[in-house]
Amino acid sequence: MEAALLAWFERHARDLPWRRTRDPYSILVSEVMLQQTQVERVVPRYLRWLARWPTAEALAAASPGDAILEWQGLGYNRRALSLHRAARVVAARGWPQDMTKLPGVGRYTADAVAAFAFGRAVLPVDTNVRRVQERTGAAFGPPAAQALMDLGATVCLARVPRCDVCPLAQACPSRGRRYEPMRRQLRFEGSFRQRRAATLRLVASAARAVEELDAAALGALERDGLVRVADGVAALPR
Repeated sequence: MEAALLAWFERHARDLPWRRTRDPYSILVSEVMLQQTQVERVVPRYLRWLARWPTAEALAAASPGDAILEWQGLGYNRRALSLHRAARVVAARGWPQDMTKLPGVGRYTADAVAAFAFGRAVLPVDTNVRRVQERTGAAFGPPAAQALMDLGATVCLARVPRCDVCPLAQACPSRGRRYEPMRRQLRFEGSFRQRRAATLRLVASAARAVEELDAAALGALERDGLVRVADGVAALPR
């Protein structure tokens, strides 16, 4: 199956900017951005981020508030803070052998940086990779990582896979199956997440008196390190 997958990938690979580099910092930025955000939204923000902070050292020299401000619009703002903290670790001590030692880096992201930047023989398993593995029942090696990701993102879809164009369909035991929808994500509109996001936008635009802000949302943002409160004024961390 792997040979068929790799042959398909040669013809259908997505042209993504982070696939044109082996720089671990650039790859880390892409992986953190992609954790909760669609590829189409990430590409321009990834390029803008790297234009502003092209190295871990450059990001480490910036304030966490600047990183949070640049992140606005991508959602899940704690990712910006984790990325900034990781950059400061790298700038101070270099890249660890075990990337999970970096702030905010879990097993998948660690494996992705190890494989795509350092060429280590590890298969990063994200949602798309896991889906293809489970449906085919096949074992794939590290060279198939990017191909598996593209197949899962464009062909072996979560609910209605496109088996008619899948290079693995002939030998796939799940061919022709349809799947129940995944548990729906909680609505953003009217949620506490929306209140947090709105409060952070206000603070990002200018320091604010705490009485002007949603107290519960502000408290959550302060606990996460996304804002600091001093003398009755909330501001981005510096």
